[in-house]
Amino acid sequence: MALCLLPWTRRIYLTLLLVQLSYNTVGASCRILRCNSDFVAATLDLGSSSSSGGGGGEGGAPAGGAALSREAVNAGYCSALRSYAMCTKRMARACRGDLAYHSAVQGIEDLLIQHRCPRAGPTAQPRPLPQGTLSGDTCLYERSFFGREGHEPEYRHCGVFGDPHIRTFDDDFQTCAVQGAWPLIDNEYLYVQATSSPARRGSLATVLTKITIIFKNWRQCIDQQLYQAELDNVPAAFADGSVWSGERRGHRSLAVHSHSPGRHAEIRAAHIGTRLVIRQSGRSLGLSVRAPRGVIEAFGPEQDLQLCVWGCPPSQRLNRLRPPSPDQSVPVPAGAEAHCGALLPARDVYYQACVFDLLASGDLNSSEAAVGALQDARSMLTDREGLHLLPAAAAGPPRLAALLLALSVLGALTGA
Repeated sequence: MALCLLPWTRRIYLTLLLVQLSYNTVGASCRILRCNSDFVAATLDLGSSSSSGGGGGEGGAPAGGAALSREAVNAGYCSALRSYAMCTKRMARACRGDLAYHSAVQGIEDLLIQHRCPRAGPTAQPRPLPQGTLSGDTCLYERSFFGREGHEPEYRHCGVFGDPHIRTFDDDFQTCAVQGAWPLIDNEYLYVQATSSPARRGSLATVLTKITIIFKNWRQCIDQQLYQAELDNVPAAFADGSVWSGERRGHRSLAVHSHSPGRHAEIRAAHIGTRLVIRQSGRSLGLSVRAPRGVIEAFGPEQDLQLCVWGCPPSQRLNRLRPPSPDQSVPVPAGAEAHCGALLPARDVYYQACVFDLLASGDLNSSEAAVGALQDARSMLTDREGLHLLPAAAAGPPRLAALLLALSVLGALTGA
């Protein structure tokens, strides 16, 4: 009976594959491929159940188990489609005007109608941190996660520095023209906001001048805590003067450390397995974050503006690392490439960001921002092969991985 659904699954995966092949220029901040991949992952088991063949019991049931009924499989696909729809809703702002996004939205709508899926019902939401009985490891994310999942959590890195440049959690690299206050991270556990101001009067170049971090109240681990840094004032304490919060059984859930008070601070949030580094380089601030994927993705549709997640809005993005026309009254240093090359031998995005900042600011000290960001990335990334992003390939690996996943699933379904 469940075999009747096989043509449907083939059509869905084929549609996703065609979207990815036809629109290979999806904007870096438009994560429609992530929605596609999540949907594929959510329906893999359903596809296997619906297409189970020999070696099993009556009706094509897998050996040792009963086949899912057509109703159960259909309900599973409806749930996955609702999750897919919610994912695209979260992408609405970042994907505005993107053809691949609108194709996916229309395809979901057609399938919901075709299979008579209720608009309301269960969906696959991002998994929150454990909510069970408090134990000795509840406020230590790594231990709690390992005990629950049996393996280390998947960590992601975001870096924001210079004029400003952003390396997102998905390893896209962008240069933004943003001014004012913008959220970098906004989820159930953490809110990080950066304020950009003109590097000098009359200049189009902007730099980070203020960073605000709010650690939200989390059960019995911590009470809400605020940290703020500004130019020439990177404190080694939270706003209330404390340097730690939430001590349980000898472990502190939240703590601030500094090796250079006023210019550098490191915050470790053990209850969410997150580490943040704030530093001043020249006349700008920089922020580096290392956090588990489960923490990063714990947000709702209304939290749709996060530069570390989506990148900067398309209207605020400089497509190439070319500095805005500098103020002619400010001398451009000669040998910018040689200066940055001596500090950053790899001709990666950090090197290009260094040259960009030097030409935009006319200040040799601005090169410190890219050097510090690379240093933080080196200490935060577990995959050293992904450390030196190349400008042309910065957005390549996530898109390639999604495409390969769709190809492998399509091949399995069609027997290729």
